[in-house]
Formats: sequence, C-alpha cells, structure tokens
Amino acid sequence: MTDVSFPHESGKAVRTLPEAFQATSQIHPDRVALRRPRDSLTVTWREYAARVEAIAAGLAGLGVRAGDTVAIMLTNRPEFHLIDTAALHLGAVPFSIYNTSAPEQISYLFGNAGNRVVVTEQRFLPQIQAADAELEHIVVVDGPAAGTISLAELEQQPAADFDFEATWRAVQPTDLATLIYTSGTTGPPKGVEVTHRNIVAELAALVDIVPAGFEGRLVSYLPSAHIADRVSGHYAGMVRGLQVTSLDDPREIAGALPDTRPTVFFGVPRVWQKIKAGIEAKLATEESAVKKQLAGWATRVGAANARTQAAGESPGFLLGLQYRVADQLVLSKIRHALGLDQIEVAVTGASAIPAEVLEFFLGLGVPVQEVWGMSEGGGASTMVTRDNLKFGTVGRALPGVELKLAEDGEILVRGPMNTRGYRSMPEKTAETIDTDGWLYTGDIGKIAADGTLSIVDRKKELIINESGKNLSPTNIENAMKAASSLIGQVVAIGDDKPYISALIVLDPDAAAVRAKALNVSETDLAALVARPEVRDEVAQAVKAGNAKLSRVEQIKRFVVVDQAWEPGGDELTPTMKLKRRPIAEKYAAEIIDLYTTPPSDRVVNLG
Repeated sequence: MTDVSFPHESGKAVRTLPEAFQATSQIHPDRVALRRPRDSLTVTWREYAARVEAIAAGLAGLGVRAGDTVAIMLTNRPEFHLIDTAALHLGAVPFSIYNTSAPEQISYLFGNAGNRVVVTEQRFLPQIQAADAELEHIVVVDGPAAGTISLAELEQQPAADFDFEATWRAVQPTDLATLIYTSGTTGPPKGVEVTHRNIVAELAALVDIVPAGFEGRLVSYLPSAHIADRVSGHYAGMVRGLQVTSLDDPREIAGALPDTRPTVFFGVPRVWQKIKAGIEAKLATEESAVKKQLAGWATRVGAANARTQAAGESPGFLLGLQYRVADQLVLSKIRHALGLDQIEVAVTGASAIPAEVLEFFLGLGVPVQEVWGMSEGGGASTMVTRDNLKFGTVGRALPGVELKLAEDGEILVRGPMNTRGYRSMPEKTAETIDTDGWLYTGDIGKIAADGTLSIVDRKKELIINESGKNLSPTNIENAMKAASSLIGQVVAIGDDKPYISALIVLDPDAAAVRAKALNVSETDLAALVARPEVRDEVAQAVKAGNAKLSRVEQIKRFVVVDQAWEPGGDELTPTMKLKRRPIAEKYAAEIIDLYTTPPSDRVVNLG
C-alpha cells in the first residue's frame, strides 16, 4: 500500500505526526494550544513547539533514540502533550498506561513494551517503584523526587550536538507512533502497534465528516491510554490545530464544559447518560410550576422532533413551529447551561449507548454521532453522520474503510488504519488479521443495503440460553440503564439457563442522593441496597426496561450488588467496559442464588 497523506491547514500534505505538528505550530503561533480549566495554565503554539524541541533534546540526552519506547503515566495535563509530541519527534514510541495500573500490571506492560524511561507524577511513583521493571530513568513532571529527574532538569540537559530538525524529518509513515494496550477483558493486555500512517489515515478519513480547526475547542478527560483520547484529542489537536483543555479529574467534566464551550466533544456513553440524568433531576426539582410545565412541554416537543429526524422525515409545519418555539424558550438555554451551545460535533463510542439517550440529546439540539471501531482499526471505522441519524446504527464506513461480514456475522474491517499487529504476539496477530488484511473485530453485526452498520454484540459475549437462542446482553443491559438514572451497571446472565437474570450496581451519584433522602450514610452502600424503597425503585426500572424487550430477553430475577464498581477495578476496565469473566468468578455465589429455588432474600424475583 502507498503512504497516506492529507491536505493540512497549511495547504501541505503531511505523512507523519511531526510533519503535521511543525506545520500547525507555525500557522497561529500566538494562539493558545493547550490549557487547563479557567486558564490556570496556558501554552501557545509557539511555546508548545519550543518545549517539544527542548524535551526532545532532553530525552535524547537520556539515550532515547528512534524506535525506543517511552512510557507515560500521567493524569490529563498539558505536559502529556508536550512529552508525547517530543518523543514522536525523536522517532520514539511514546505510550500511556492507565493510572489505575497495579505494580504487577506495570511490570507486565513495561516488560512487553521494553521501555527504559517512564514519565510520571509523584502520586504514581509508589506503583512504578514497586513494579519489577528494568528502568534507567524516571522523569517526574511535578517537581523533584528522590531517585528521579524532574521535567525542568530534563529540558536543561540536552544531548550534545542534537540535530532536532534532521531527527524529526527522518521519521517515516511506517514507524510506530504509539502502543495502545487493550483492556484485558479476555486475557493479558495486548499492545496494539499503531503507526504514523495509521493515525494520518484515520484523521484524513474524518476530515470531511468532523469540521474542526484552529477555531475548534475540545476537552481531554479520557485516559490517554485509550485510543479515543489519543485520536480525538491529542493527535487531532496537533494535526488540525484544535485547542485542547486538559481535565485531570473526569468526574469534573460537567463543570469543565461551560468553561471550555467545546466545539468538538467525545463522550463515552456513561458520560452522556450522566449529563442526561443531571438535566432530568434539575427539571424535576424546578420549584416554579409554570417553568416545570414549560420545560416538560419543550423536552417532549424535542423528543418528537428527534424521532422525526432520526427517521429521515420532515417534521411538518406544526411540529417545526413548536420546536422553534421550544428551542428559543427552553432548549437553547439548557444547551448554554451545559456548555454545549457552541458544539459542532458531538460523538459517542467505546461501547453501546441506549437509543433513548441519543433521542434525548437530539431533542435538545445536540445530535450525538455514534462511532464504532477498535484500537486495532485506528479507533473509528464507521460513523453516524448528520444526514443519517437512525438510532440503533453506527453509521457507514469511513472513507478508505472496507466492511464485510463473515459467515457467522462477525464484522471484518480492512483499511490503512489497521494495525500491523500486536507487540511480540505473532500468534495473536495471525488470529486477528488474515493474510488479505482483514481485521476480525469480534463484533457481530448487520449491514443494511445502504451500507449502514448495526452492532448486535460482542461475539464472545452473546448469551445462548438453554433453548439455544442467541441473545445480546448489551441490548438487555442498555434497556435497564435507560429506564432509571439509579442504575449504573447491569450484567445480564443466562448462558445455558432457563431465563435471564442480572447483577445490578447503583450509580454512585444517584445512590448518594437516595442515601441522603433516606437518612442513610453515603458510605454504607450495603444499608442503602437493603432498603425496600431502593429495591422497589430498581424493580420498577427493570420492569420498565423489560417492557421494551422480547419475552425471552426479559430479566426475571436480579440482585442489587452492595459494592461500588470503580473504573480499573475488578469489574470494570478503566473505560468502564464490563469484565464479564472476572465478574462471573467474583459473584459466583450470587449467580448460583439467582437460579436457586427458592432464592435467598437478596434476590428480587419478578416472576
């Protein structure tokens, strides 16, 4: 295959990330490229470029050369962009690891990557130092610490006779740009090798679909170890000139949106669900009866308009008029309060999102466009567009991407974004990418006549009940989560079983509100779960969710788990995907109870 390039803001065609960054940084050198909320720290493009050169020279002084790996364990902060971009200019391979990684996990990741240098913060030093890793240098960005070198010191100790321009110009499209480690839901994490060519191809495919440039703004809050933040935040920023606001605590995203007023925003489904729940809670507690009725009317009109749009139909004169009035009086004010009033592209991905959530935001005037893909395919392979907003689909293939289905319905992808393979795992690579370049995604899907793709579920996660019927757990789980903001996580169970049961976990924010109302300690989750009011509320939500499912999909019994599930913990990956196998092992007793007759008191039986 030939190298991929695309026209840059400068009018040049670029083939590598350093080429793109160097061109971008010269267009508007005095504009802010990187910032923290409330402008507590700002970095212009001129400063960004100068720091990148200084850090690259310092890394070279530590012995980092083309092809070497550099580990990064940081919260979302401007320094991440500086360090990663500097390493790229050396032809090195910077990669991030999740901040929740335990010493044993760090040992595995560093062993697979083979890095001798790690850049981190003081808070993560205990984990790194407890790991069994052969490190030569630990660079700390937030001050000096024993046995480490500070970032400031690094920048003041350049390699002798270092030729920065010759070094970055030597970087080739086929060189590795990063490693993305899979979440490890089905075994040890695999290091996806991502080249400059892969990333340039991904951004080139999105250039006409996602309008963004120097006037654009985004919030970087997802882990940089995840492909979504790296492509939609870090790489898009350096290639297309977007201003990036780094948010070190993702729980503060609701407050960061009004500060940033992003034009582009990527939210995993749980983020969109929590924003929706927050709006609904605020409207429900509106003290003015008139305002409450007006808001209710406006959101109903918005929902009706959204359904019409999603169906590809015209709203007609009456609904169109009603929507314009609703938007002027209520909906536009909600968008402004959220900080989404200047949004041009709103995106969701990484896992399935309930159609009700998409309908809600489309009704508010914020079309959320779903993307589908995987780290091995550059992040996004398909995307919903404004002219094709049908709920329940993930859009059509991006330019340059080919899709087809295997005999069993598995989705296969081919294109210049596809990885060359997994690091030091030739057998796993051969299992995933065939000799014709088709990537086996592990997702089961359907492709409509117009090329629109719908996802059924993960191939290995489909439930096959005792009657042999294939069921999608994600479809079941999303129906429950859409029914109530109190439900945070759901795990549908039913392999070789006579009916579907579930483990249900309360949403931490909603649980705190209920605890306060019931005079229960927010930290005593077991006491809250035991309250009949809470069990009844969850039961009503499950019944409402069941009403949207076929009889065989409906949950008959469930247990409300009395433990919190945290990202990066036993049950969830850092991006909040379910670790189904570990969950099944950890909650084996509860699962047995769900199919025992009679069950114990902790089981809610809906009959």
